[in-house]
Amino acid sequence: MPRRLATLLVPFFFAVPTLALAEGKKGGMPQLDFADKLLVSQVVWLALIFFALYLLLAQWGLPRVASVLEERARRIGGDLDAARAAKRAADEAIAELEAAARHAHDEAQAAIASATERAKTEALSHAGVLDARLKAELAAAETRIAAAERAAMGALRDAAHETAAALIARLTGRAPETDMVSAAVEQALAAQAAG
Repeated sequence: MPRRLATLLVPFFFAVPTLALAEGKKGGMPQLDFADKLLVSQVVWLALIFFALYLLLAQWGLPRVASVLEERARRIGGDLDAARAAKRAADEAIAELEAAARHAHDEAQAAIASATERAKTEALSHAGVLDARLKAELAAAETRIAAAERAAMGALRDAAHETAAALIARLTGRAPETDMVSAAVEQALAAQAAG
């Protein structure tokens, strides 16, 4: 198609100077007076400069632009891959944190249930004979339950603090401030206890 268009346009371009010469004799536009040698030399220099610029851009300018665009696309792809890897690592760290929290909670519940069951068993076995002693042992059992719960909550708090610090360090690449992590963990535990 372009070759056919070129064969149709070539006679037209050769006919324009001829028509312009005829027009020039009749007093047409002086800008298209191809009988003037200055106009012909200007057209020739225009074609040479255009061809030189075309070669310069085709051989030097455009390949450099293409290489810059390829480098930019490669760098963006690398950054996206790094972001995906960081997101996977963050998701894994969050899963580990949730598993550690569930494990600590299950241990705390088991310790509470074990202590409660032991206290109930002891209370039932000595119910008729030692009622006063049962009250003392029940109070001791409740104290042990509270201590076990405090210990479990302390272990949960420590595990949450360590996991949050490790997660923040992994995500940001630098160690977080201990006060900020402690405050965030305390706030989350308080919200969980209230909710």
